[in-house]
Amino acid sequence: MTARLLALDTSTDLLAVALCTPAGRWCRNEAGGAQASSRLLPLVLQLLAQAGTAPAQLQAIAFGQGPGAFTGLRTACAAAQGLGFAHGTPVLAIDSLLLVAEDARAQAAGAGDDGDGLWWVAMDARMDEVYAAAYRRARGAWHEATAPRLWTLPALAATWQAAPPTRVAGSAVDAFAERLPWQGAARWPRQQDRAAALLRLAEAAWAEGRTLAAADALPLYLRDKVALTTAERQAGAPAATAAR
Repeated sequence: MTARLLALDTSTDLLAVALCTPAGRWCRNEAGGAQASSRLLPLVLQLLAQAGTAPAQLQAIAFGQGPGAFTGLRTACAAAQGLGFAHGTPVLAIDSLLLVAEDARAQAAGAGDDGDGLWWVAMDARMDEVYAAAYRRARGAWHEATAPRLWTLPALAATWQAAPPTRVAGSAVDAFAERLPWQGAARWPRQQDRAAALLRLAEAAWAEGRTLAAADALPLYLRDKVALTTAERQAGAPAATAAR
């Protein structure tokens, strides 16, 4: 029987909420950013009401763990924790970059691409930096090939020059169109249905038993420094960052 799963992601400027129950599937994509904190819970309650499902009936709550916007990561994680604590519901941490790969895979499937092989995700992290990772898809499952990290443009360019990507998805495709060596890679700069991709990954995580206690839900932060100093802005130099 279909599990009752709620999935939330606010790691980008899009707000994605999805729900599946034995009665059906509901996926919503809206503008996020500053609106995410005020819209998230009302949207969750709206979807639950449409599905005729009470929060206590959920079997797991998935959230976009990151990397991504600092405030956005905290918003989805806090909502998942709050619902989890309230009803003793476990959570599922979902890689927010993998969401982009899964959405691009679905877009490619419409053009006859079976999706197997290596996919790079590169998201604009501002400050001339990129959140990037690589994933390999085989037999219908995703496997991490290069873990998510914060890259400078020269570092990512050098990596791609040494081993040219064949597929790249994410906002960096447009943001850094002239500054990264795409080398003929197929590119998906925009997402089509982030909520649906999130729900598919949540279902896969549930099937694999990757639940966590709500107390163990943590965002994945890859940047300690989130703004340039005045001197750095004037010099045009990127701020130093630390990965963790």
